[in-house]
Amino acid sequence: MKYIRAMIASAAAIALLTSCGQQSGKEDYIGMESAKATAIQYAGVLETDAVFEKTGLDTKNGIAYYEVDFSANGFDYEYDVDAITGIVIEAQSKESTDTTQAQNTTQAQNATSPNSTGEGITVEQAKQIALDHAGLSSDAVTFIKAQLDYDDGRQEYEVEFYSADYQEYDYEIDAQSGEIITYDYDAENYSGGGNNANSTKEITAEEAKNIALSQVSGATESDIYEFEVDYDDGRLEYEGKIYYNQMEYEFSIDGYSGAIRSWETEKLLR
Repeated sequence: MKYIRAMIASAAAIALLTSCGQQSGKEDYIGMESAKATAIQYAGVLETDAVFEKTGLDTKNGIAYYEVDFSANGFDYEYDVDAITGIVIEAQSKESTDTTQAQNTTQAQNATSPNSTGEGITVEQAKQIALDHAGLSSDAVTFIKAQLDYDDGRQEYEVEFYSADYQEYDYEIDAQSGEIITYDYDAENYSGGGNNANSTKEITAEEAKNIALSQVSGATESDIYEFEVDYDDGRLEYEGKIYYNQMEYEFSIDGYSGAIRSWETEKLLR
């Protein structure tokens, strides 16, 4: 059984939702039909394939939301949609308990071929999209994984590889459009400067923030919603999140060299 759960992490977004929920009446609500349309669009399924099992209006922490539960294509979906803004507050999906062995076999066959509709991209194309984004060539990396998978009922390729300098890259790529859904990279076996002369000279928090912001064109310090000082195996590092242009960027920066140890980006739920 596979469970996938996604939640809005932005404190600013939650504050906005709370404010809306406290100040608006039911006349401002988007309505159940709009909430259902939002849910099936987010799940990436056709309206004709969706069988709705439970719908209703509820409140949580002072926020009014529509609870929309339905099944489609062998998966069960549960969505909470803000009653005013139409934002997906919470989403969960799981493979239906009555999914047949034949369906599982079909999914396994699709792992090495284009998606089941015969359209979209191949696994080799997905690998090339990831390489182009990372600015690397196939002869400069070692692939760990490249396979078709399902997330919220949507087909996507999971591509993972590492480079000669031990940077590990992970990508999730939409199997239909070739769009990069999420990506992150980590400095594997990172030594952080070892015992060289610069290894004990710390960078400041402001310097770490500027390093992170330099990776997100247009973002400013006001877009950093989380930032903290941490220690990993006794070494100083800075961790934080940037929310900008409907994207979330999570980073970890070495407190001595300023090297980005990890970086992950993901679309905010809308």
